[in-house]
Amino acid sequence: MSRDWTALQSCGVVVQENAVLSQWTTFQLGGSCSSLFLCSTPLQLEQTVACLVEKEIPFILIGGGSNLVVSDYGIDCAVIRYVSDIPLISHQKNEITVSGSTQLDQLALYAAQQGLEGLTFISGIPGTVGGAIVGNAGAFGKQVGDVLKSVTLLSADGKQSIALAEDLNFTYRNSRLKETGDIIVEAVFKVCPGQKNELINQRDEILKIRWQKHPDLKVYPCAGSFFRNIEPTSQAQRRQATGWFLEQAGGKNLAVGGAVIFPQHANIIVKTQGCTAQNVYDLAQQMAALVKKNYNLDIVREVRFVGKFDGVADSEKTVIW
Repeated sequence: MSRDWTALQSCGVVVQENAVLSQWTTFQLGGSCSSLFLCSTPLQLEQTVACLVEKEIPFILIGGGSNLVVSDYGIDCAVIRYVSDIPLISHQKNEITVSGSTQLDQLALYAAQQGLEGLTFISGIPGTVGGAIVGNAGAFGKQVGDVLKSVTLLSADGKQSIALAEDLNFTYRNSRLKETGDIIVEAVFKVCPGQKNELINQRDEILKIRWQKHPDLKVYPCAGSFFRNIEPTSQAQRRQATGWFLEQAGGKNLAVGGAVIFPQHANIIVKTQGCTAQNVYDLAQQMAALVKKNYNLDIVREVRFVGKFDGVADSEKTVIW
């Protein structure tokens, strides 16, 4: 049923009815949702959440869609997409304030250009600041939670609060926000003075490394590394790359329909012709089973599945968003 979104549209929110979600994720997969709300600023986000709460319309929030696989069946609720193409960033002394909608790599670029040290390691990581905090994104042994000071949160019922980094229970590629569903409106990061030219050079080197190891999303639609690296065990005395275990076990030969393993990285599933979201789910199950069979290790997904997927066990449904 069509609803009146005039108030939201007047403040810049773009509303799409029966929107196909495949164009809003880096995997380019998935069905439709009842309504899609494109928000870029904190004010637009707050007003959209308030509107949906008032109308009692259930919703989920997505960012850049770089860590999602949306069901082929679509999603039976509204979707808010909180992404800004223009970075919403400011800094004062040794703190950077940034909207959750800002692209993570734009935050890294801003810090380097301002001669502020501490965020170079996030260079080239896709997605938004908000999504990166929820998943405690990281690289080169560093994580977003290590440099975060505080966040402004918006609950699913529209209540705003401020939380310190230590309140978010950061662990490897995880935070309590995955369970609470609170939305990151904006964040404050701790930085320190650095040499601008050095930081820009470091950023360039990191980007080169990422380009060598990770697929070009325009050529190979995907969600990046699919599983978290493996925590220390008797076989992995320190955290080890899941891709290594997958490759040693022959994981690069796996494929389901149009879902295949990226030739340069055994922990990345890419979309090829005819691929469905269900193909990706089934291939991910095969990857996990292969590592379990060969190494007796349980690997944990970084990527989140959204909506209905065939063959999902009841015990797994807490993992499916």
